[in-house]
Amino acid sequence: VQLQASGGGLVQAGGSLRLSCAAIGSRFSINCMGWHRQASGKQRELVADITTGGSTNYADSVKGRFTISRDNAKKTVYLQMNSLEPEDTAVYYCAAGYRFSNGGTSWTNWGQGTLVTVSS
Repeated sequence: VQLQASGGGLVQAGGSLRLSCAAIGSRFSINCMGWHRQASGKQRELVADITTGGSTNYADSVKGRFTISRDNAKKTVYLQMNSLEPEDTAVYYCAAGYRFSNGGTSWTNWGQGTLVTVSS
């Protein structure tokens, strides 16, 4: 599976952006897609993910501001980001993987990053 991410850019604090991630090809072992981000000098962190069944999970720092969704027919995942803060500035990566029954996820496929810059 190849993942193509798009939608990053420069926005002022309080503004909104929507990221898209299109999956090309298929892989039976994938049942979860998500967005991670990596700010300069920091470790990559999970922002949000969504299973094929529609279950979602968010980092505490984005709850109430970001919404992840998916269009299964288009094999595309979206991340709607509202009320953006300068602390959201990072390279955002789309990922696909397998969610285990114990809640853990193995991320096996990664897209190219897309830069989100939030100015104050």
